[in-house]
Amino acid sequence: MPVFFVLLWSTGFIAAKYGLPYAPPLTFLSLRFLGVIVLLLPLVWLMRAPWPHGLTLHIAVAGILVQAGYLAGVWCAIKLGMPAGLSALIVGMQPVLTAFAAPLVGERVRGQQWLGLVLGLSGVALVVANKISLIGLTFESIAWSVLALFSITIGTLYQKHYCPQFDLRSGTLIQFVASLLVVLPLAWWLEDLTPSFAAVQWTPQFFGAWMWSVLALSIGAIFLLFALIRRSAATKVTSLLYLTPPTTAIMAWLMFGETFSLVGAVGMVLAVAGVAFVVRK
Repeated sequence: MPVFFVLLWSTGFIAAKYGLPYAPPLTFLSLRFLGVIVLLLPLVWLMRAPWPHGLTLHIAVAGILVQAGYLAGVWCAIKLGMPAGLSALIVGMQPVLTAFAAPLVGERVRGQQWLGLVLGLSGVALVVANKISLIGLTFESIAWSVLALFSITIGTLYQKHYCPQFDLRSGTLIQFVASLLVVLPLAWWLEDLTPSFAAVQWTPQFFGAWMWSVLALSIGAIFLLFALIRRSAATKVTSLLYLTPPTTAIMAWLMFGETFSLVGAVGMVLAVAGVAFVVRK
């Protein structure tokens, strides 16, 4: 399960690379959330998935943080000129923040895990080092990246504490409906979204990125993330995100011919070693 999660989650930047040239970020996310709802709504009804009575509000809040806040932050930052490498490094701070906040949800981080967190963050920094540029960096893009970092960190801890157990079908539907209700008005306000989605260029690249985002990322990866949160400590789950930049770098090399240096390869080894220290019993 962790392996499939890392592989799917790592394709997020690849989907952004394909999709963002053809649609504003919040408009793209609105379409993404809408696609998930259209698929999940009949599934929940036909399969008679149990409704999480008493947890609906908590699930919605966690979804807004993990989905709307995190994704909007990352995608808007990249659209505003934030280099993907720097964005990955900022968001890569999440496992460390989660570890600091772990006592709030009754978890304890051992010395070996702290070592793993430092190794993992160092590895991520080395992987993205040659991709970091300050050209085009603005206060707005930094603010969106920091919003993404805190949003997914708080969202993960919130879900672990208030609603770790719920039916994945109905719970995911609740989260994406709540996220759409947040992102859609922002897209209308900031990007002049129209009912016909006139700003979207329906190219094969965009359509492929949209469908992948709906099926593989918003359903596949999120289902796996929720299952991992249910089974494991929050610090262990978030440490897996250290493996995202190395995996994405390999995917970008295979798909786009992007290169990574020897330093980046060393960073990949450090990131893997860091995760091993965190999840080791």
